[in-house]
Amino acid sequence: MKSIQDKWALVTGGNRGIGFAIAQGLLAKDYEVIITSRSLDNAKQAAQKLQGKVIPMELDVADDRSINEAVKTLHQNSDRLDVLINNAGVYPDKDVNILTIDRDLLDSTMNANTFGPIRMVQAFLPLLEKSPNARVINVSSGYGALSDLSADVPSYCLSKLALNGATIMLAQALHSKGIVVNSICPGWVKTDMGGSSAPRSPEKGADTAIWLATDAPRNISGKFLRDRKVISF
Repeated sequence: MKSIQDKWALVTGGNRGIGFAIAQGLLAKDYEVIITSRSLDNAKQAAQKLQGKVIPMELDVADDRSINEAVKTLHQNSDRLDVLINNAGVYPDKDVNILTIDRDLLDSTMNANTFGPIRMVQAFLPLLEKSPNARVINVSSGYGALSDLSADVPSYCLSKLALNGATIMLAQALHSKGIVVNSICPGWVKTDMGGSSAPRSPEKGADTAIWLATDAPRNISGKFLRDRKVISF
């Protein structure tokens, strides 16, 4: 069991892109970081690239059994969790719009992008409650803001809109426990999801999440942020 001085962060989808950059930033601030991927091999490969104390873990946020196994694994390494970054997600809206998308695609996207983060908070809550400074950051999107919804990106927009709503409710529910919850828009980032023409680096996209996880005032909770500033839901 680790000492009380150790700080623990878990980053879902931490094997690449924004999640990998978030993990790098937290390691630089002396956190011990658990990075997860649906593939344990991918998580292990990413862990080898990172400098610091990293635990690779298999985790599918759309699968409750996988989440519960991850909780058990973390219990074997630490008695608490200080930071939970819900970064894993899908962007599946190819050749569909709000008039043509089917229920199965809506279901699978909401399950990964919205219900997954909610279940992660529920499952890891006993460990978060043991931290004196617990913080949860949900990686959302500008597409989740009411003013930026797009009929051509239906399931992703709706899932991130709902994730922002969940952020508000989780912050309300966890306020009495002293757990801070926020969501972020990383901007358009050059990743597998964002594409090669995106103007932002993964490091720039990760900055607000790292700040919220470590140095941001704790009176910021239940908010939506971009570039360390609160923006409108």
